[in-house]
Amino acid sequence: MGLFSEIAEDFSNVYKNDPAISSRIELLFNYPGVWSIFWYRISNRLYRKGFRALARSIMGLNQIITNIDIHPGATIGRRVFIDHGFGVVIGQTTIIEDDVLIYQGVTLGGVSLIPGKRHPTIKSGVVIGAGAKVLGNITIGTNSKIGANSVVVREVPDNSTAIGIPAHVIQKGRDKDPFSHNKLPDINKEMFEYLLRRVAVLEHYMVQDNTEILEQDLQLENIYESFIRAMKN
Repeated sequence: MGLFSEIAEDFSNVYKNDPAISSRIELLFNYPGVWSIFWYRISNRLYRKGFRALARSIMGLNQIITNIDIHPGATIGRRVFIDHGFGVVIGQTTIIEDDVLIYQGVTLGGVSLIPGKRHPTIKSGVVIGAGAKVLGNITIGTNSKIGANSVVVREVPDNSTAIGIPAHVIQKGRDKDPFSHNKLPDINKEMFEYLLRRVAVLEHYMVQDNTEILEQDLQLENIYESFIRAMKN
């Protein structure tokens, strides 16, 4: 596919990924992610032909205007959409395949200064939530989803969902709605619920078999309540 065909496809891709758009004029003022991809397409061609200083200069100006930092040496496939886009960073050896959706604040960065492949590979159909950091020469599998503000430093299999710091795979199998970030489980909440139930079982056991421990527990409760009252005053 030629350069102009890719650019035309990038602009038409907005209508597929953002229901908020209502007119073509909005593309000029409200879609910095689209314009960043536009300038990337041009600078990437220049970069590959050896005009590296010019390519870096173009993307430097793009960064000032859009607040999106894309290295012209990165590899970005077709129909990649950067939604809102502010704060997105895409490193030099990053590979992004087709139909990837990237939200604002995402970093596709490296963890090493050693030359070579230092940045992640993002397979087709991936959705990366706002503020997520994908670091190092790792692969995010096809149709996977990265939760907002997650820090991914390990491989994510195809058709999986990863969340947390560091990110863990919490679900395998393709989600019918790849945009449903509000349905991601709260791992911290589930762990606290487990700990509270565990403590309740132990307390029940101690109350039955040791009245001295119960008295000490009541004393601690009184100290805690006094502390809380003091903090409120």
